[in-house]
Amino acid sequence: DAGKAVRFAEEDVRPMGRNAHGVRGMWLDAEQSIIQLLVASGVDTLAEPPAVLCATANGFGKRTPVTDYPRKGRGTKGVIAIQTGDRNGRVVAAVLVEPVDEIMLITDGGVLVRTRVSEVKASSRVTMGVKLIALDQGAQLAGLQKVAESAVEAIDEDSVDTAASSESPGSVDAPDSADSPDSADSPDSADSPDSADPASGELPAPEA
Repeated sequence: DAGKAVRFAEEDVRPMGRNAHGVRGMWLDAEQSIIQLLVASGVDTLAEPPAVLCATANGFGKRTPVTDYPRKGRGTKGVIAIQTGDRNGRVVAAVLVEPVDEIMLITDGGVLVRTRVSEVKASSRVTMGVKLIALDQGAQLAGLQKVAESAVEAIDEDSVDTAASSESPGSVDAPDSADSPDSADSPDSADSPDSADPASGELPAPEA
């Protein structure tokens, strides 16, 4: 919560049993604590890597690409992620984001603010950051989360487009063969003159 971050490879933490004490991930000074663990996989190979968005108790924050954080060994004190002090206050949250994402901020007074990540200017690690939310007197920022609804809305729009295409006019059913004029009944053989009833006693007329 003092604005420091350390980046290291997962392989630096060896597998161990549940009852093990674990290994040191970051060296902390007195009264410091870890507030967040972020997993960034394969970011060095991406054309536009995700960014770390940090937020402080006084409503300030900033967005910095993951690649700006040098890879260090675990157990170090890390590098500056955002400046802390009287202006910013302690760090309260950090998330991995992309420009298309949205975030939700909440204060300890219960006020929620939803904003786009693209509206937070990208900056270097050592800057003070920009104001994310205007706080009331005595209020502080309590947390920050990425909104997952953006992806859900995109899926719903694709579903609507698919349903609309399936109802296009080109799918009109062809007329039934029963309604075709070619399906008219042929004359019954009973109406033929050659089909006289033997019970009537009348014989068929001889052929000429």
